[in-house]
Amino acid sequence: MNEEITKYLTALLPDQEDWITKLESEAKADQVPIMDRSGMNFVAQLVRLTRPGQILEIGTAIGYSALRMQAASSNAFIITIEKDEQRYLQAVKNIEALGKQEHIEVIQGDALDILVELAEHGKRFDLIFIDAAKGQYERFFELANPMLNPNGIIISDNVLFRGYVANPLDVPKRYQKMVDKIRNYNEMLTNHPDFKTTILPIGDGVAVSYKMK
Repeated sequence: MNEEITKYLTALLPDQEDWITKLESEAKADQVPIMDRSGMNFVAQLVRLTRPGQILEIGTAIGYSALRMQAASSNAFIITIEKDEQRYLQAVKNIEALGKQEHIEVIQGDALDILVELAEHGKRFDLIFIDAAKGQYERFFELANPMLNPNGIIISDNVLFRGYVANPLDVPKRYQKMVDKIRNYNEMLTNHPDFKTTILPIGDGVAVSYKMK
């Protein structure tokens, strides 16, 4: 999105609670990537509108987005997966500090393995949020989709990847494979027979995929 428009929309957002500002500062200090304010507020609004009972998050980081989603729908229970041990520990600390450990379960491990285990245990979800290793998005989707209830939603972050997906010829060589995978993922989403997908130029690009059956 145009930088000026992004600044304008961000300035319109209401004042946020102290705990949100604190987590944003923590992420910035530790150089942990989290959703920007406009993107996170959009996801929170989707949660408010759809009122999911069970949420699966792939990519916990420090617990910021899980806590924001749970705050948007206090009855929601969230399972969130984080591979990095340090971030996992940060997330657990932040969740416990806000007394949300009964509403948010953090699992440490490789999401590709954990998703298989969750499916084997018959877990079902109303909303799935994918915000982890971008090169694995398609595999995450394949493993998570069978656990998504009909009329559920899959939200995928970073699907525009700095705008490079729209200009593949201008992509730095170190990002080429990543961009190719994201472009393939976006095409899979928009052509999937069981989903209706909209990709929005919010933050680094957010895809919202509605499961029809």
